[in-house]
Amino acid sequence: MKRIAIFGYSRMAVETIHRLSESEYQLMFIGGDAAEVGLVAGLGVDSRLVDFRNDDDLRAIGIGIDIDILFCFFPKDSDNVFLTISARALSDSLTIIATVDDPESAEKLLAAGANKIIDPYEICGRKTYAMLTRPDITSIMDETVFGRHDLNIAQIEILAGSRLENTSFSELKSIRKHNVILVGVVDRELGDELHLAVGEKEHKLDAGDVLVVMGSSKDILAFKEDVGSVCVETSDVIG
Repeated sequence: MKRIAIFGYSRMAVETIHRLSESEYQLMFIGGDAAEVGLVAGLGVDSRLVDFRNDDDLRAIGIGIDIDILFCFFPKDSDNVFLTISARALSDSLTIIATVDDPESAEKLLAAGANKIIDPYEICGRKTYAMLTRPDITSIMDETVFGRHDLNIAQIEILAGSRLENTSFSELKSIRKHNVILVGVVDRELGDELHLAVGEKEHKLDAGDVLVVMGSSKDILAFKEDVGSVCVETSDVIG
């Protein structure tokens, strides 16, 4: 189980906690004051008051030891940059994801060692542009994706013997049957990069590849069970 540390109280932090708490992750929230810690603790999440400027305090909560992913959600970009520098110095393998308020701070965060930058204004700007230029598509997305509360993203590994082994993207008929959206695939032959289902080349699916899908918990579970089903050859049945 991956361990995730979320620094800084914000709407994005709370939403991230809600999303990840439903998945197989061990979450820890680190707040800037007792009030923030108390609010998140009320959500049933391990919450602590830690001085993020102290390396010993960072080590004490697992940075550089067993924390796998770090979210930097402080309101001030300078705090996120400082935390990123400190955390990266303690661990080369740690995945650091940071939010940014000023676009100019994005380069500083990347230089400090962040793996991924989240710019809320850029995301909103893209959606606003889509609303003006492609209102039909945006409306569909709002109704089918943003309007649903029970919407999750899941990673599903293709097991040896699965009915999907040695098939291709174009053959994923069970996607439509189970009402889930195929986001992309991690094709192990090509590395650990996620290849999007739209605009990417055809991929042959092998055991060990990972499908990334979106849908309701019920639909994802049904699809996962279908994917995990082993294909039985006719000769095996006849014996």
